[in-house]
This record gives sequence, structure tokens and C-alpha cells, in this order.
Amino acid sequence: MKAVEIIKAGGPDVLRLTDRPTPEPGHGEVRIKVAYAGVNRPDALQRAGLYAPPKGASDLPGLEAAGEISAIGAGVTDWAVGDAVCALLPGGGYAEEVCTPAAHCLPVPNGMDLRQAACLPETFFTVWSNVFMRGGLQAGERFFVHGGSSGIGTTAIQLARHFGARVFTTAGTDEKCQACRDLGAELAVNYKERDFVEAVRAEGGAHLILDMVGGDYLPRNLKTLVDDGRLVQIAFLQGAKVEVNFAQMMMRRLTLTGSTLRPQSDLAKAEIARQLRTQVWPVLAAGKVAPVMDREFALGDAAQAHARMESSAHIGKIVLKVAETIT
Repeated sequence: MKAVEIIKAGGPDVLRLTDRPTPEPGHGEVRIKVAYAGVNRPDALQRAGLYAPPKGASDLPGLEAAGEISAIGAGVTDWAVGDAVCALLPGGGYAEEVCTPAAHCLPVPNGMDLRQAACLPETFFTVWSNVFMRGGLQAGERFFVHGGSSGIGTTAIQLARHFGARVFTTAGTDEKCQACRDLGAELAVNYKERDFVEAVRAEGGAHLILDMVGGDYLPRNLKTLVDDGRLVQIAFLQGAKVEVNFAQMMMRRLTLTGSTLRPQSDLAKAEIARQLRTQVWPVLAAGKVAPVMDREFALGDAAQAHARMESSAHIGKIVLKVAETIT
């Protein structure tokens, strides 16, 4: 099968189209004939040598894909060959075929094509588990997400708004801020022109913040929270080490937590998938929430896709088209 591999740690140019053996599904797994694969920041971190795959996972990048099931492993009863699915992957999505636990697959929502469906797993698993399961967002609360025009941001804005929260966000251009407002953000702060702490506190502060920037954003986020507020950290684009005033956290009863998705157990990911299927997939099928699409690249142009993502010029999700015969 055709696949994109990482020949060494480095920039986008280290991605190379190659031939690999077709994988065989193990117990509890399915194999998917990939139509589209999503492109995500963790793929770029893995390419740069900063995010190693979990033990036993494919060394190929790619954490989400959509296509048709082409083979079933022992013990799988919920899926059949030919079923159209999207799936969270431990790796290996940049390929014509990929294996993943059957419990991490979800049906393609009614009304969506495979291109759209490939944009769902990584961001929806991440947002649901961190904003709703870990962060406990409730209707009526003020929710603040950084990077509102990213795949995570566009997903978080829509889901939080749908479930009744007031939504604030940041973005780096006026165009991106407008895109966030169009998705339902009440306040979109151009962080290059205005202090987000001042802007959000003027609205009463945030009950919950989802951040992937880190660095000096962390103490600023704490200032932005209301008393008893929660900060959920999911990445550190500006660094993982920073000085924090824990006296402020104690006096104001703040909660600082976070997670990464890929290293979690198969069981934990299966529970996220179960909740998404019952609570979010009907919302997608009704057209009330949808992935925001940026640009499509051919599998062999994965380096260009990574370069666009790292330029931060995109709004929403970038996908790789893998198969010509699946639509």
C-alpha cells in the first residue's frame, strides 16, 4: 500500500511517499480503506521528533481517518466489511489502509461525506473529553478557548455554544476573529491587538478555559478565570515550563488540569467514543454542528499540508485525500 513515512526528525520535507505492507487487524480491531485522513498538530510534533507513537502503534503519522472497513479482526461484532466509518487512530492514518480498535470507530453522520467525517475524530474526541468530561462545562457558563480558528477551536466554539455556554475566543487576525463569531463566539479577541485578560474579564471572566498555547499564557489564563474557575491544558505551543502563583490558585479555589489523547488507554478512548455517539453524533446528523474545512491535499503532498498548518494560515481542518475510488 502507499503511505507517507517520516524519514527523520525535521520539517515538512522529511515526509516521504513510500510503499508499506498492508496491516492486518488484531483482536478487537478493524482495518479501514482510507478515503481521507485528517492533518493535526500532533502529526507535526511526531514529524519533528517531539511526540513518539505509543508502544505498538504504527510509526506512520495520522491520528484520524474516514473510509470503508476492509477487514474485521477476531472478536469484532459491531461492524461489517463495507461499513463507512470515521475513526480515532493510534497512528498510521497517512496510508491507504490502517488498523484501529473497533471501539474507536464511529459511523459517518447522516448527511456528511467521508471528507468531512475525516475531520471529526481527533478534534471531537479532544474537545468532548476535555471541555465536557474533564472540564465539566455547563449551560450558562462562560467558556474561553484559545486558537478559535483552529480545528480544536472551531469544534469547541460550536459544541460549547450548542450546549448552552457563552463562548469567548482568541485568534490572530480580524478575518479569523470574524470566522469565530460566525460560528457562535460572542467575543473574539485579536490577541495581537488586545489583551485577552482585559477583554474577557470585562465580560465577567471565564468559568472554563481550554488552552493549547501554554508558556506565559498560563498565569494570564489564571487571572482570566472567575473564582472556582477551571483551566484545561491540552498542549504547550509556547513551552511547558512556567512560574505559577499557587497562592492565587488556593485563595480563589482554581482548578488546573489537562490531558493528552493519544497515550490514553483503549478503554478510555472507547468511553469517549460512546459518549460522542449518543450525545454529539445526533447533533452532527441534524446539521447543527459541522467541521470547518480549510484545504485538501493529495496524500503525496503531505509536506505541503504540514507547511500550511504550521504557517497558521488555515481556518479549520486540513485533510489528505488518500483514495480515488471512495467518495
